[in-house]
Amino acid sequence: MHDTKERLSLFWIFVLLNYLYADVLALYAFLGSPNSAPHLPSWALLGSAVLMEIPIAMIPACRLLPFGANRLANIIAGGILTLVNGFLTFVLPLTNGDFRNPTFPAYVFFATIETVCTSVIIWQAWTWSEVKPAPSSERVVRQAATGITSS
Repeated sequence: MHDTKERLSLFWIFVLLNYLYADVLALYAFLGSPNSAPHLPSWALLGSAVLMEIPIAMIPACRLLPFGANRLANIIAGGILTLVNGFLTFVLPLTNGDFRNPTFPAYVFFATIETVCTSVIIWQAWTWSEVKPAPSSERVVRQAATGITSS
């Protein structure tokens, strides 16, 4: 896998699956808790929907956008998700004492993987140059009499 577009798309799939599974675990924790699940205001639900849409949209964007827009979109999207994820997981619990929540260790585990992955996406996009991939190493054989080419 030498194509940067393919690699970035794969990283976005990986980080999206981590986000989704961490949210599924949180849902199970809410459903199993003796207290009722928190009721989130509509602005919080909209905000989380927008945050989840970023990695979803980046999967096809990595494959369809031209080089300059692709590189910039990956840097911006990766930066936003890295900052938001880092703040919500590592900074906010320390300020409000939420680190005592029993699901916190699982969230830290997933958030660490997600943050590393989005940081790798930023680095891959930042160091990406517009060099075209090398031609295939397959040997082309030409049949002399007919001029038919096969590989």
